[in-house]
Amino acid sequence: MAEHWYKNALLYCLDVKTFADGNGDGIGDFAGLTEKLQYLAGLNVDCVWLQPFHPSPMRDNGYDITDYYGVDPRLGTLGDFAEFSRCARDKGIRVMIDLVVNHTSIDHPWFQAARSDPHSPYRDYYVWADEKPADAAEGTVFPGEQTTTWTWDREAKAYYFHRFYDHQAELNISNPAVRREIEKITGFWLQMGVTGFRIDALPFLIELKGLDAEGEIDPHDYLRELRHHVQTLRGDVCLMAEANLPPEDVPDYFGDGDKIHMSFNFWVNQHLFLALARHDATPVRVAWEQLPPLPVWCQWNNFLRSHDELDLGRLSDKERQEVFRAFGPEPDMQLYERGIRRRLAPMLGNDRRRLEMAHSLMLTLPGTPVLRYGDEIGMGDDLGLPDRESVRTPMQWDASANGGFSSAPPEQLVLPVIAQGEYGFEQVNVEQQRHDPQSLLNWLERVTRRRKECPAFGLGDCSFIDTGLAHVLAHRCEYQGTTLFALHNFADKRARFKLPLGAAGTQTGCVHDILAGHRHELQRDGHYQVELEPFGYRWLMCETGA
Repeated sequence: MAEHWYKNALLYCLDVKTFADGNGDGIGDFAGLTEKLQYLAGLNVDCVWLQPFHPSPMRDNGYDITDYYGVDPRLGTLGDFAEFSRCARDKGIRVMIDLVVNHTSIDHPWFQAARSDPHSPYRDYYVWADEKPADAAEGTVFPGEQTTTWTWDREAKAYYFHRFYDHQAELNISNPAVRREIEKITGFWLQMGVTGFRIDALPFLIELKGLDAEGEIDPHDYLRELRHHVQTLRGDVCLMAEANLPPEDVPDYFGDGDKIHMSFNFWVNQHLFLALARHDATPVRVAWEQLPPLPVWCQWNNFLRSHDELDLGRLSDKERQEVFRAFGPEPDMQLYERGIRRRLAPMLGNDRRRLEMAHSLMLTLPGTPVLRYGDEIGMGDDLGLPDRESVRTPMQWDASANGGFSSAPPEQLVLPVIAQGEYGFEQVNVEQQRHDPQSLLNWLERVTRRRKECPAFGLGDCSFIDTGLAHVLAHRCEYQGTTLFALHNFADKRARFKLPLGAAGTQTGCVHDILAGHRHELQRDGHYQVELEPFGYRWLMCETGA
């Protein structure tokens, strides 16, 4: 059976404005991004996921949109996007964009029309109340910065609902006209060469809070409607959800394979960092085994860090404090009472062994891995910047001024480049690592290439193997007659154990260490004697004789 492209791809997430500046004005743009496509191809990237690039007042990093059909003029023109899309396609790289339709900016023409005229057809595009609901303080997404989900609008003389900031008014998904607008938006960008959409804040998009329709219809049915629409327009489209789901909610979002295609695996991600903090692999295994099976055409997205804070909201209070102590012990490292606003390399102490092990696990767990820009070279963070901006600094290309990101004066940059310390651009950059065969960048290029040769990791049936050691995670992936094994040591001590690979009495079998290129004979009882160094990992294939 043929598999859809998204089930075994490598996705690369970037923000156009902080990736590469093509015109020297201090802001990344599509011209600069297009010039870097060859770099992404060399990294074995299958699909580029772009964060919002539409016109926006930029109160929330572009997630407050005023025009869904345009490009922020600072980033280029619609023609520049079309050229980028064409060049990406020529290199075999697909393009996925953020679909931010849970809310609009209050500066959007729809909201301006809605607030100015109660009889405007756009009034019902949003959610209104004459009186402030009693539960207005409940369900805020940004504790410490947000105190209510309902805000009074003087011009409209009513309260409007906003799950996020008060400048991001919630769209009314129960209104057929709003759903039709979403159809037009997705149709437009599919015609522009986009292959997929990362649906921002999906659980909030389909909620009916504050509406008369609440409790009368199943909002999840809209996912089938949207899936049918986009897949009718383009058969190879992919809907990738940002949905922080507990295991019991997973089936509502995937359906019978007729709703979303993929979702970020927040459940395993949060337990992965608990495992890293404890030097104990158990939380990863338990979390994975708690997930229900997915329909055949659906997939998980495995990731280490995203463009936001490391969200630990699904952990217990005690577990969250464990992770805070390990990776974000200072108050200014924490955010929204649930997350850590640091990049991966600083959290792991810039320990190359732990960085490799974490990436290896992301690449070998069944699912589609998502790499965040800059993590391939071990970029750091700038805690002097506010909130989530700390992990959104410009890409560090070389040791020249501004890290090669832009030729503009430093004060004109959209965000300052990290210039000092062990993560400064003179120490951490693409060009320097390109010339170092042992660099993190070159290591990641090699392992992503090998990952492409091992589809069983992404597509196979996964089962875990008991090694008798809590700090070792061992899993088996079987796919189309191939069986692969992945071993990961979460502790800073060596691990020795026997791994069952072949049938007892097999005398001609051997084990292929995929990454090292070595082959070792199996023991007569079908076991392989393993020794993992601290934070070590192995990718193995068992080859047995007739």
